[in-house]
Amino acid sequence: MPEKAHVILPSPQEQLQKLPPTLFQLEFIETSRFQIRQILDGHDPRMLLIVGPCSIHDTTAVKEYAIKLQHLQQTLSDTFLIAMRVHFEKPRTAFGWKGFLYDPWLDGSEDIHAGIHLTRQLLLELTTLEIPIATEFLTPACSYYFKDLISWGCIGARTSASSIHRQLASDLPMPVAFKNSLDGNVEVAAYGAAVAAQPQTWIGMNEMGVNALLKSKGNTHSHVVLRGGTMRSNYDPESIRDALNFLEKIAQPARLIVDCSHGNSERVYKKQIDAFQSVIQQIVAGNTRIRGAMLESYLLDGSQDFCQNASQLRYGVSVTDPCLGWNLTEQLLKWGQKQLLGLLQENLVAH
Repeated sequence: MPEKAHVILPSPQEQLQKLPPTLFQLEFIETSRFQIRQILDGHDPRMLLIVGPCSIHDTTAVKEYAIKLQHLQQTLSDTFLIAMRVHFEKPRTAFGWKGFLYDPWLDGSEDIHAGIHLTRQLLLELTTLEIPIATEFLTPACSYYFKDLISWGCIGARTSASSIHRQLASDLPMPVAFKNSLDGNVEVAAYGAAVAAQPQTWIGMNEMGVNALLKSKGNTHSHVVLRGGTMRSNYDPESIRDALNFLEKIAQPARLIVDCSHGNSERVYKKQIDAFQSVIQQIVAGNTRIRGAMLESYLLDGSQDFCQNASQLRYGVSVTDPCLGWNLTEQLLKWGQKQLLGLLQENLVAH
């Protein structure tokens, strides 16, 4: 018999019933979202950090990393609020592994049914560890399986101009960022955040897995992430000033997060250090409109080529973009804390 062209997946509601969050988990997520909103609004003087692997592929290593990050958060909590990057879908310009959600066994079987279950299970386990979760929303239909567990979301460089993703962001229950486009265009991201902040009406999938007329109230905490472009980085003071000026021009809150990886590091993992240090120094110099930074970080430095044989992969090494290893990550964030503590103490004295 010919192979079936379509496989029916469980509806988001069915999956949530199989793996429901506990009251503790829901309260933790809501608290994390509130704290992130406070940082974005400038009511919390700390800095939001989105830190973690470029993509997840090994749940054992991810949980080991999460425990380390949670312990580090306890040390840095007076300066930073850390959310962990947990990207289970990977956008592709051409070809390549599309992420844990699509291929959880890393063997090309595309067992998406298992991917949905295993991804939600992992997100629940990380929430139990009291790790706020940050992710990119790539496939709108997938958002209903996971959005109740996410504290910070983003729309990526390839989709910031997409009307569908802007409508999705307007309805998501957490703060959502828009990244500048691959070529470095910041206006695309700024208009994305502006559209997402407004109420929207559109046709899309609901929790039951059927098409419906959807309406949103708008996401008042949509914002912009600078991630550099193909030609140049944009974490320098002039680029940040230009981005803030444009946000003010279109009557949007002048607040930014800087992605220290991607175009801002030319995908050289150690260059994230230069970007992060520049961001911290700009904040110390008085630019408090920079509300956060992102780092691609994992257990070990660098990356490795993806292969469809999990036993051949090195433990704790990214299979997508190269990451800072844990030792460098810890050193860098502790350095950042020292720089910012003086600023926080000055502000307390001034008030």
